[in-house]
Amino acid sequence: MTEPVTRSALRSRRARRSGLSGRRAEWLAILWLMAKGYWLLERRFGGKGGEIDIVMRRGRTVAFVEVKARGRIEDALTAVTTEKQRLVERRVRQWLARNPWALGYDLRADAVFLAPWRWPRHVPAAFALVL
Repeated sequence: MTEPVTRSALRSRRARRSGLSGRRAEWLAILWLMAKGYWLLERRFGGKGGEIDIVMRRGRTVAFVEVKARGRIEDALTAVTTEKQRLVERRVRQWLARNPWALGYDLRADAVFLAPWRWPRHVPAAFALVL
């Protein structure tokens, strides 16, 4: 006889599945950006309270990249909320405090949007960084 599945167990499974698909989406975005000439500086900077998915560099630009994967590209395009932007900005300030060399570079908040059977969509300067 099997035990009934609890709500917390279902949430835990969903969180694991979501985390795995998020990591997979980040790697796809990294590969896409590397094909465009970007170099990976850091992945998953931050933690509780928000994180920067990817930090990439190309030339004199450091891009803080938010990765969003959804079932439809249209849903991914609307997934970067103003609250998420504020969390990213907070983490960017922390990242810059640890990496002061980057203050002399052009800083940009990019996004990569992913959906099944669609090419990734890289949006440079997806939102303004208010530092």
